[in-house]
Amino acid sequence: MTAPHARDHRRTTDLRTPLRRAARLARRAAGAFATGVLLFLALTPTGCYLSRAGWEEAKILRARQPIARLVADSARVRPAVRAKLALVLDARRFAADSIGLRVEDSFTQYTQLERDTLVLVLSGAHRDRLAMHTWWFPVVGRVPYKGYFDYGAARAAARRLRDRGFDVALRPAAAFSTLGWFNDPLLSTTLALDSIGLANTVIHEVTHSTFYAPGQAVFNESFANFVGARGAEWFFRARGQPAAVEAARADWRNDLALSAFWTGVYDELDSAFKANPDDRAARLRAREAVYARARQRLRAEVAPRLTNYPPGWADRVALDNASLLSRRVYLTDLWLFDAVYEREGRDLKRTIARVIALAKARPREPYAALRDWVGATVD
Repeated sequence: MTAPHARDHRRTTDLRTPLRRAARLARRAAGAFATGVLLFLALTPTGCYLSRAGWEEAKILRARQPIARLVADSARVRPAVRAKLALVLDARRFAADSIGLRVEDSFTQYTQLERDTLVLVLSGAHRDRLAMHTWWFPVVGRVPYKGYFDYGAARAAARRLRDRGFDVALRPAAAFSTLGWFNDPLLSTTLALDSIGLANTVIHEVTHSTFYAPGQAVFNESFANFVGARGAEWFFRARGQPAAVEAARADWRNDLALSAFWTGVYDELDSAFKANPDDRAARLRAREAVYARARQRLRAEVAPRLTNYPPGWADRVALDNASLLSRRVYLTDLWLFDAVYEREGRDLKRTIARVIALAKARPREPYAALRDWVGATVD
């Protein structure tokens, strides 16, 4: 969900954020509990936020139209739109039939939004330590990000957080997954992606519906990132589109390179902070030095290896703790998923099943489970 690169706009916020829990609350509330929720919504700022989120979610769900009907409607739907909608149906069918994902009814319906971005997602981080700012909400507890349908409110909240001394990241989200709770529609914000990004997004989101490890947001998003990228590659190969296959591979190579870069920055910054546990000023000076070196590496070593990134991207991308931690949600240890993929003979269906089985066996440490299995197969 980061802003600098177009493909990043497909990143999503799932049902475990307050944005999605609001709709779930609205549908489950009944009797005395409903009365309590309504009082809360009426009397507190957090309640007003949840009320707005639930209202917007309900609007999205009410506006759904069957994709199959739109694909067949040549009189009212433009050919380019029908072609993209047909690709979505093909991608979800491929996800179910060829790589074993649970698609259920997701992406069988479409909602046209009146804007180009679904929500703006706000996150913040302490400047002198690698820790996210969190928000508290009923039912879900503390979460490290907050989504806003009201762009003005998002920017005002970002200013307030920055004024309190936090690093701030405000990024657009074009899609979401309710993890199988509702029939997730395809949104017009997602349909704006190119065919590679569109297929990737569909496969990414139904990965969440297939498996979501409780309390492991980084693992879940990074795993879905892997499945979406490799799944798009497999999908276009099955369709006999070699140029699209290579484009999907290039996107994945980009993600692998960025994953390694951000991990290096994180590790260097973590060491610098730990070396100065009692001196905040020293930690802040060390942070500036780490990010200055990171900018140089980004320009000289990373950017030249990336495909289809705009000129000057390495000079514009934000380098601060909020942006670093937000990016790592989707880009942590991507090489490890590829290592499992190689051990499984580059069979994506088997790889997905293996990763899920390993994560279920060690739910509190899924990355360690993958590392141990990869190491054992190498030995």
